[in-house]
Amino acid sequence: MLDKTLPYAEIWMTRPLQLPVPMTPLAEGFEFRTYQKGDESAWSEIETSVGEFQTTDEALEYFQKNFAPYPEELERRMFFVETKNGEKVATCTAWRKKSRERVYPVFHWLAVKPVYQGKGLAKALTAKVLQEFSTLHTDGPIYLHTQTWSHQAIALYKKMGFSFIAENLDGTPNPDYEKVMQVLSKLDK
Repeated sequence: MLDKTLPYAEIWMTRPLQLPVPMTPLAEGFEFRTYQKGDESAWSEIETSVGEFQTTDEALEYFQKNFAPYPEELERRMFFVETKNGEKVATCTAWRKKSRERVYPVFHWLAVKPVYQGKGLAKALTAKVLQEFSTLHTDGPIYLHTQTWSHQAIALYKKMGFSFIAENLDGTPNPDYEKVMQVLSKLDK
């Protein structure tokens, strides 16, 4: 869940592509699934439930613009955690972003419905997606874009080998970097 009581600031993190991924089993009663046509509604519901979008319509619009044009990529790169009864309750994507004629691996849009948080689903899903990067990319590091409002997820990302960088994906300075460090340092106390 996003913590919007904090000042907002953007941050980039990286993780070496070949860094070993800690074995993290998925809790009993849950399974990993990859995207299939029609899952955009589930993605929208999950992302809206954690506050990334105001409405599922807004989330669907984002999905249609940024993901839908790449159906084959979605089937390989977008993951869900599903309950035994087929409810999709978490999602994350091993995406890629093109900048300056280079394609970068990007860990993208990790979210777990609030009622299912605290069961280790985010950690297991993070490990699953990180493992997939080694089959999808030969060049790294893996990049991750996040914000101060996601400080709980940032703690997980750090445990999984991500570290902060002072630049944006394209190498330009991130003007929010110092602000992020100040906000997060206050939370560590």
